[in-house]
Amino acid sequence: MIVAEQKSLDEIKQSISGFDKVLVLGCGTCVTVCFAGGEKEVGILASSLRMATRLDGKPVEILEATVQRQCEYEYNESIVDLLPQVDAVISIACGIGVQTMNEQFPEILTLPGLNTTFLGQPTEQGVWEERCQACGNCVLGTTGGICPIARCAKSLLNGPCGGSQNGVCEVDPDTPCAWHLIYERMTALGKQELLLELNAMKDWRTSRDGGARKIVREDLRL
Repeated sequence: MIVAEQKSLDEIKQSISGFDKVLVLGCGTCVTVCFAGGEKEVGILASSLRMATRLDGKPVEILEATVQRQCEYEYNESIVDLLPQVDAVISIACGIGVQTMNEQFPEILTLPGLNTTFLGQPTEQGVWEERCQACGNCVLGTTGGICPIARCAKSLLNGPCGGSQNGVCEVDPDTPCAWHLIYERMTALGKQELLLELNAMKDWRTSRDGGARKIVREDLRL
């Protein structure tokens, strides 16, 4: 899931200064799960903004709405009638939702209310940890389903560095060494011999280099 956290109230309030009427727009998928941008958070942020702008002597009228997925045009159609009523939108979706809104409705400015952080997994109540960097060349099949790109501080592909001690990463004593986890996993599976096979140098061209990435499924195109 995409993990995000809400910007400070002061930053959001500053971003809407100069507007008289604003829509706070939530998203019902990833950011709802991490308690950053769902319907409940829309209500809390809207109330906070009303109160804060009123105390500043510059009250802003705040509308509220939540769509199922801001990253898809069809779901955003449900708020078409609201947009002519406001001067701007505060999106508490991930950065993809913010960009989708600006592309779909270029006549109105959609501003971010969240900081999009990483692709992660909820590991316990109120805790999310990074599990994937969307690097475009998945190696999970050779590492027991544990990602060394996202979970190793140095993104090493062929075993741990010399700084790993007692299964702990040298970067942070609270961070387990990814390669220690991989070794334990492959041992449990009885496949330690696979770790003796050297992985080739990673081709980072499938990651963030070279501009925005795109996948085209010709079998799904009209």
